[in-house]
Amino acid sequence: TYYNEEELKQLLALAQDDQIYVVIALSAYLGLRRSEALGLMWDCVDFERNLIRIEHKVVEYYNPKTKASELMISDELKTETSRRTLPMPQALKAVLLEHRQRQEALRQLFKRSYSTKYLKMVCVDRLGNLLAPDYVTSHFSSLLKQLGMRHIRFHDLRHSCASLLVENKVDMKRIQLLLGHSNYS
Repeated sequence: TYYNEEELKQLLALAQDDQIYVVIALSAYLGLRRSEALGLMWDCVDFERNLIRIEHKVVEYYNPKTKASELMISDELKTETSRRTLPMPQALKAVLLEHRQRQEALRQLFKRSYSTKYLKMVCVDRLGNLLAPDYVTSHFSSLLKQLGMRHIRFHDLRHSCASLLVENKVDMKRIQLLLGHSNYS
C-alpha cells in the first residue's frame, strides 16, 4: 500500500510539529529507506546546488558487552547503488532549512543538556540524540492513528514516492537510480 499525492500532502501538512517530521519528509520526497533518512548528515546536504548525498545509515544492534541495544552510524549501505546523490526538491529544502534552525534553537535552549555527540546528524531528537529506527516505525504508526489517517507502514512512504514518480511519467531507469535499487525490477 502507499499514499497518493493528496494523502502525502495531508500527512506532510498535519505532521509538521512532530519529532519525526523530517524523517517522514525525507522518505516522502526522496523515497529514502528509514535507515538512510536517519543517517543523513548535514555535510551531505548541499543547499547551494540543491543536492543530497546518501552515504550513511543508522542501524540498531545488540551489544553483548553492555547487553543492550545500541545505535550505530554506518557507511555500509544496503547495496552499492544505495550510495547516490539526489536532487533536492525546493519544498524539502525549505523543510531542512527550518529544521536546522529549530535544531540550533533547541541546542541554545537546552544548553549542556543537549547532546553534542551528533551535531553533524540531521535526524535527531529534541535533545540531540539519534532517533532509533524502531522508534520511527512505531511512532509513525501512532502518529497516523492520532492524525486520523489511513494506516501504512513507514516503508510505504518509499513506495508512495516511487508511485508518484511513475504517475508523473519518470523513466523507470531513473526511478531505479533515485531509489538506489540494484536492479530495474
